[in-house]
Order: sequence, then C-alpha cells, then structure tokens
Amino acid sequence: MRIFYTEMAARQLSNLPYAAQKRIAEKMRFYASQENPIRFAKRLADSRGGQFRFRVGDYRLAFDVRNGTIYVLKIGKRDKFYD
Repeated sequence: MRIFYTEMAARQLSNLPYAAQKRIAEKMRFYASQENPIRFAKRLADSRGGQFRFRVGDYRLAFDVRNGTIYVLKIGKRDKFYD
C-alpha cells in the first residue's frame, strides 16, 4: 500500500519535533507494509475529516483509504486533534 500526505498534513508533519516526525514516518511505513492496515485503525464518528485514525504516541493521523493508497488528511496532538 502507498502513503500520500495532503498538503495540509505534510505541513502539519513538518511543524512537529524531529523525533515525532521520525516516529510517525516509521509507523506509517509499518502500516503501509501490512496487508490490512485498517485493523490498526479506529473509525471516526465524524467522517468529514477522514474515515479512520491512527494513533502514534500522543499524535493522531486522520486518513482515508482509496485504491490501495492511504491518504493522510490531518496530523495533530490528541488534545487539539478533535476540535
């Protein structure tokens, strides 16, 4: 499976501390290498910001899956992610 970061998600990722960027990138490579990465995700109640979310430490990643690609839509700390 491939990973695609939207412009907003890429900007949010670049604004994080380097250690968090590295951890998220490693975790996303792990998820993409799995046959069914959705089994590690939670479904979001409000799908306007993405259908699913991954948890990586204190950070959350909202995403959709289409045509074998994970589209990361939003990245943020848990305390502000759901606002």
